[in-house]
Amino acid sequence: MTTSEPLNQDWQHTLDLFLTFARNEKHYSDATLDAYQRHLVTSAHYFSQFVNSWQAIEVENIKGLLAKLKSRNLSARTINLHLSCLRSFYKFLIRKGLAKANPVELVKGPKFTKPLPKNLDVDQVNQLLEIVPEDTLAVRDKAMMELMYSSGLRLSELASLNLNDKQAIFNGLLTVTGKGSKERVIPVGRKAISAVKEWLKVRAEFANADEVALFTSKQKRRLSIRQIRARMKKWGIEQGLSANVHPHKLRHSFASHILESSGDLRAVQELLGHSNLSTTQVYTHLDFQHLAKVYDNTHPRAKKK
Repeated sequence: MTTSEPLNQDWQHTLDLFLTFARNEKHYSDATLDAYQRHLVTSAHYFSQFVNSWQAIEVENIKGLLAKLKSRNLSARTINLHLSCLRSFYKFLIRKGLAKANPVELVKGPKFTKPLPKNLDVDQVNQLLEIVPEDTLAVRDKAMMELMYSSGLRLSELASLNLNDKQAIFNGLLTVTGKGSKERVIPVGRKAISAVKEWLKVRAEFANADEVALFTSKQKRRLSIRQIRARMKKWGIEQGLSANVHPHKLRHSFASHILESSGDLRAVQELLGHSNLSTTQVYTHLDFQHLAKVYDNTHPRAKKK
């Protein structure tokens, strides 16, 4: 099932139609588009051994692909992602009248358990953020981490903030553009506002006069995603945390702590910018104390008389 050879022109043309749709109408990220391209090209090379077009593929061909993927000892997650790409692709073909049925719908991928993302508890977050800045870098990093934990920002959202977002931050309501070019308004806490103000007092050391980015590097340009990851990892070590600190963990900690306090899954879904509630259900978890309280207050056989 090699993917090094170019696809037949007809196979490639249909695939290109879908990728153009995914880019221009669904606004998928480059990473998502790359994943679709990779998985669909792999599928096409396999299917082309047995049929002459995407439209000729049947359930048995999908089952054959599934068996082939399993034989390569791929993880259940990877195999299911492969099938998910095919499923979306055929939904597109049906909408465009290029296929009559979705052969993937009748094929189930291998079962797997989605592990809960690990978060920092409240004490660990406080330990991380109790930084006493001794230089400009520390002032900047504290502002970034306070803002991410305060508002549940994605790493890409944090990195793309601009200087003209400062007034929205100061007002406590920041508008960000997330996945699929969807905008959402998120609150900003007082400690994050204070930390950003402290950063703006010294930002000129790290930025040219025409630089629009809010967070900048020693090179006086926008701080990259890779650099932000490295700085947060560094602070986790310096602040004595046993857990590895990375941006996604701060976002997850934000969601978990809000959910544990409120129990409002819908509100957390909105704050995180998730399109589907099921994503939030996997991404977050209620602690046992909250579940026990809900049980005691609502279950007919548990209510106190």
